[in-house]
Amino acid sequence: QDNRISIWSAGDLGNAGLNGEYHGEPHLLCDIQHNGDVMDMQFLDQERIVVASSTGTVTIFRHHQNNQTLSANHRWEKAHYHVDQDTSCGGAACTGVVCNNPEIVTVGEDGRINLFRADQKDAVRTIDNADSSTLHAVTFLRTTEILTVNSIGQLKIWDLRQQRNEPSQIFSLAGDRVPLHCVDRHPNQQHIVATGGQDGMLSIWDIRQGTMPVSLLNAHEAEMWEVHFHPSDPDHLFTCSEDGSLWHWDTSTNVSEKPSFLHQGGRSTAYLSHSTINQSVVSAWLSNDPTKDRMEITNLIPNQTLSVNSLDVLGPCLVYGTDAEAIYVNRQLFA
Repeated sequence: QDNRISIWSAGDLGNAGLNGEYHGEPHLLCDIQHNGDVMDMQFLDQERIVVASSTGTVTIFRHHQNNQTLSANHRWEKAHYHVDQDTSCGGAACTGVVCNNPEIVTVGEDGRINLFRADQKDAVRTIDNADSSTLHAVTFLRTTEILTVNSIGQLKIWDLRQQRNEPSQIFSLAGDRVPLHCVDRHPNQQHIVATGGQDGMLSIWDIRQGTMPVSLLNAHEAEMWEVHFHPSDPDHLFTCSEDGSLWHWDTSTNVSEKPSFLHQGGRSTAYLSHSTINQSVVSAWLSNDPTKDRMEITNLIPNQTLSVNSLDVLGPCLVYGTDAEAIYVNRQLFA
């Protein structure tokens, strides 16, 4: 009923011990009340956070670091709505937000896409009937193009330079129209995109070819809520799920040096010459069955039963939140 946006300090990265362990518990720096459920949020810059609400409103909060307070900096009331913006109960949940300062793109249950600029009162652009079903998530493909996923198993590319209100490309899962909940693109090879959905499967797409995923990987036993490539080391991918698991997918080449349940067939990658290895890394995510050759999958939180709702990753740090109303920080991802 009572929701808040909170800023935490997760221990100072500067004072790591010799083994990379950190001192000091995470502590709350400041918080502020938020109207409606927090559906998504993202930093716009060092001190501003864009927050999506179940009321359909999108708010920019500013973190004042000098006195550790938060304030509402700008608000787009009912950026998403079902009937019309003026009815009191007309708001539709804003399900996803993505920032590329100063631009902000939001998607919602109303199938609408909004393009805002941080310094402008009104939307720069709105695509009203972008989708007939709920849009669950959005991310930038390039500075002028975005990717959205919807509740009938479709991945769409939108070119914001074009005035047409149609996607420039539509990809979809074959057969059952399984709702897709999350999407991320490979940070270096922008044609590689990962999505996850209601059946817990991880789908890898090559948007240069075909309209179907290149590979479907059995992952979680319930909804996948979030998928993220590691931003600086994209051979590593992370997914989390309603089933209480958080998986680390590792397609990096040194898997052959680690004992892995995937290599018991006597298959070894140690003899590949360096150039072949580089070739294979480029397409590790795009091979027909990435798990066959080299992929190590680790559940980072075994025996967890409550849903893992969100995750983010940067450097050696992984942060995730669960239905236990707790935030966890794992600082030794590659230990």
